[in-house]
Amino acid sequence: MARVGNSIIKDIEISEIIHLLNRAYADEWLAYYQYFIESKVVKGIMKDAAIVELNQHATDELRHANMIADRILQLGGTPLLDPNEWIKHTNCGYDAPRNFDVVAILKDAIKGEQCAINTYSKIVDITRNKDIVTYDIVSQILADEVEHEEDLQTLHDDITEFITDLKKNLN
Repeated sequence: MARVGNSIIKDIEISEIIHLLNRAYADEWLAYYQYFIESKVVKGIMKDAAIVELNQHATDELRHANMIADRILQLGGTPLLDPNEWIKHTNCGYDAPRNFDVVAILKDAIKGEQCAINTYSKIVDITRNKDIVTYDIVSQILADEVEHEEDLQTLHDDITEFITDLKKNLN
């Protein structure tokens, strides 16, 4: 635990920060798995573009989990050690893919990113002017999640437009 580093934290309990970060840590692992498995089962038009996007996002979610774990350890906490705890502590939950169509997969992924944006926005608000290090880390992750939502929405819209145009041309 960084004693001097932790001494700069003001007006918030370190245990509260660790609790918030462990919940976000659970979200990141579940998001990583969601993207990983969706990239394996996705089907349909332009699925290759979706696979590339899903794999990139999986890599980013794993990087986020690492960033959060490192911060939890700096604060003197312990990241959730048992994957069974992820579901219990998640903010965003996990819905196993049931419809493997590329459009449905992308809708699920967008929903997950929107939850992540809401979660990290709250942590940013809570840590602002109280824990600058956590604030900075979470702000970086939030920026990534905003970019992810934009990437996924653009791909979703492109595929939907392509399908609509294709149907028009067939009629």
